Amino acid sequence: MFYLTRMLGKPVVDAAGETIGRISDIAVATGEVFPRVTSLAFLGPGKTPFMLSWRKYVASIDDEKVVLNATKDALRFSYLQPDEILLARDLLNKQIVDTQGMKVVRVNDLKLSESRNQLRLLGAEVGVRGILRGLHPVLETIAERLAKAFGKELRENIIAWNYMDLLERDLSQVKLSVTHKRLHELHPADIADVLEQLTPAQRAKVFEHLDNAQAAETISELEDAFQAEVIGDLGAQRASDILEIMDPDDAADIIGDLPYDKAEALLRLMGVNEARAIRSLLGYREKTAGGIMTPEVTRVTEDMTVGEVIDYIRKEASEHESLYYIYVVDANGRLEGVVSLRDLVLSEPGTRIADLVSRDVITADVDDDQESVAETMSKYDLLALPVVDETGKLLGIVTVDDALEVMEEESAEDLEIATGTSREHGPLATAWWLIVRRNAWVGLWAIALIVAASVSRDASICSRMPAACDLLLAAATLLPIVLRAADEVSSRTISELIDTTPGGDRPSFIRRLLRESGIGAGVALAAAIVAFAWVEISAAAQGTVGIVFALATGVAVLVTVFVASAFGEAALKASDAGKTPPSSLLSFAAMLAGAAVYLGLAYALGAWIELG
Repeated sequence: MFYLTRMLGKPVVDAAGETIGRISDIAVATGEVFPRVTSLAFLGPGKTPFMLSWRKYVASIDDEKVVLNATKDALRFSYLQPDEILLARDLLNKQIVDTQGMKVVRVNDLKLSESRNQLRLLGAEVGVRGILRGLHPVLETIAERLAKAFGKELRENIIAWNYMDLLERDLSQVKLSVTHKRLHELHPADIADVLEQLTPAQRAKVFEHLDNAQAAETISELEDAFQAEVIGDLGAQRASDILEIMDPDDAADIIGDLPYDKAEALLRLMGVNEARAIRSLLGYREKTAGGIMTPEVTRVTEDMTVGEVIDYIRKEASEHESLYYIYVVDANGRLEGVVSLRDLVLSEPGTRIADLVSRDVITADVDDDQESVAETMSKYDLLALPVVDETGKLLGIVTVDDALEVMEEESAEDLEIATGTSREHGPLATAWWLIVRRNAWVGLWAIALIVAASVSRDASICSRMPAACDLLLAAATLLPIVLRAADEVSSRTISELIDTTPGGDRPSFIRRLLRESGIGAGVALAAAIVAFAWVEISAAAQGTVGIVFALATGVAVLVTVFVASAFGEAALKASDAGKTPPSSLLSFAAMLAGAAVYLGLAYALGAWIELG
């Protein structure tokens, strides 16, 4: 086996044994499953570049050198052919798309194999071995031996040529083998997965090879955060053409995320009907049935026959997003019933629609919350749900794919509420959550201990009020009891935020307060017992002070529960208004209030005893 990084820089020796240069690159023909090496590029005297035919002039190759079968005077140099690429120039250290794994990777090395006096490209090394080998072969050897010492294997990560597509060079004119997978030939959902891993410049290069229909489908599959960005990077005319092809609801979502001037420019370039449909959808509130519906609906009247409806579908409604149901409306556009496509196909052409229509139709109001719409479709196993206004006029439908997107979006939001990462994403956000947010109480406890210890060491304060200092330090030591109580109440509020939709049925504040008070009373009693035992054992105070401090601890727990409950009620009301606060902020505020109450009570109790 040979690796490109090891071959680069090796001597090129002619038949007379004279070194005439060093290898700078290797060319392969792309029209084969395992491309054959066709040309050798090397730098001669004065770093002059040369290229010659591999098959014609290369006699042998080993780890030390390449030997030619002719002297330097007999060599005839060649040029790169249209179906050839240079491995170091076009592949090494470049980003490529793994069209099998649907991911973007960097080529760290290239693996070749000698067979019947020919050298062929097996694939690209995208793993750590290629990186180490590129730095120095010794590093690869050391890493391999260390892995073996721990019972592991340092595996190669090779992507075969037929699963590679280049991003930084246009290969549209290069002859490729019939088995070679090109990025633009993949399913739009797979292309979208790859595009999300690319830079804007690389995404633009990919879109150059997609026709408008492919581009429209691909953009529809992108995450919301990328859709407007991709459209914004395209030229105005092409962006407008792509948006015209897209389903109106998807196009409206993208237009709504663009700056006003850009959006208006694109709408003016569109056809009148397409622009009108998109403008009508932009008038509805986000996260409602109107905001996610499509106006492309197959509307018929009940005086039509089955044959007439089928002809109408073929001529007028063939491009509608959903044809699972045909909706029956009156002269004013009010919804009267629905006919399934199955019933339509199985009926005789002369059958009147009035004989097939089902008038028991489940509908959604245009202002209904999108999560409620998705739950309704899931409950009744609907492929589409008609959306009507207050007069019963049919405005559009919510399709099952939109409902699935809503459920996925809502699940992601629930998870973000639970983890407090609603505004943060990626590895750093995950580390922040694991290390800091889940252990915020530890940080507060540490701060309280430091403050209490600092106060206790202040002779000017503690000489006048030693009991206050002792009880403050005792409270700081036992503070985790109060912090955990605050965190528990906040966690239950977060669960309510996740389990119910904004404005949904929830227990009243009084009922929630009574529930939390019952739980808090038990915690307060246990905390009071612990506080009393702590004071007595540590001799932090004398006489009845232990009982009073225990009482203060219990009161601090109950006050913390009340405050956390109040914060929770405020968070629930904010959620109803569409402004859900991060869970970490809710928990931190409750713990901070509890810490202030407990430390303040302890110090006040000590001061009261001293002033006595």
